[in-house]
Amino acid sequence: MAAQETVKETTQESLGILETIQTKTMEFINNPEALLAIALKLITAFLIYWIGKKIARVISNMVAKGLGKTNSDPILINFLKNFVYYILLAAVVVAALGQLGVKTTSLLGMLAAAGLAIGLALKDSLSNFASGVMIVMFRPFKIGDLVEIAGHTGDVEEIKIFSTILKTKDNRQIIIPNSQVTADPIINHTAKPIRRVDIAMGVGYDDDLKKARNIMMKVMEDHPLVLPEPAPSMLMTELADSSVNFSVRPWTKTSDYWTVYGELLEQFKGELEAGGCNIPYPQTDVYLHKVG
Repeated sequence: MAAQETVKETTQESLGILETIQTKTMEFINNPEALLAIALKLITAFLIYWIGKKIARVISNMVAKGLGKTNSDPILINFLKNFVYYILLAAVVVAALGQLGVKTTSLLGMLAAAGLAIGLALKDSLSNFASGVMIVMFRPFKIGDLVEIAGHTGDVEEIKIFSTILKTKDNRQIIIPNSQVTADPIINHTAKPIRRVDIAMGVGYDDDLKKARNIMMKVMEDHPLVLPEPAPSMLMTELADSSVNFSVRPWTKTSDYWTVYGELLEQFKGELEAGGCNIPYPQTDVYLHKVG
């Protein structure tokens, strides 16, 4: 009996709810002013979204076109174009929802909280992303440059938003997170059209230093890849244990750096020896004394 009474009460309550919904629905249908107001809100919200989306696209394209005239990097142009578009689109969506009566303040608060949580979870990735944007904007190097980054040396093969890819001279690939690229000093060996080649050469204490200097200067002046301006130079840098050391400093095009370095080093040795100069090298003399 108790169970039957409970089922009966539940059925009556359900019927009461349905009757209430039906009554409210009829009242709503019989009220054309309310229908018209809702229809106007829906139409207005749709127009806000549709027109706002078009305006956001136009503005983002204008930003891309303006950056294109400044010869900015294509990666930066595409990134800023999409960034501007989605920021404007988000503002349009919030305005459309506000027209429908949605409390945008609460919505913005929820989005901010969600953004904070996502930011904390992806802080390393966001750091790489921000560093990638800085690299693209300030251009400390470009594709093909020989650079030294985070202790690694290689040619820049690709610059991505999250990482930079180097190719070493022995054809290895090194992928460096962009946060490490911007955190450490960057040495760009090919940023300038010409470079100075620094070569350390030593001659013996018994050699004619003036003659040795003249030989090395003539070798530099006769080399076809050594630039006349800035003029090559050399100076004595050290009176070492077994040699008098010179720093030889010719200038050449950056692309010819290693060619000039290797050829001059070889020619210095040959011409100095031909001229009677001695190139010292470490050696140990052992003396044996017979006792008794």
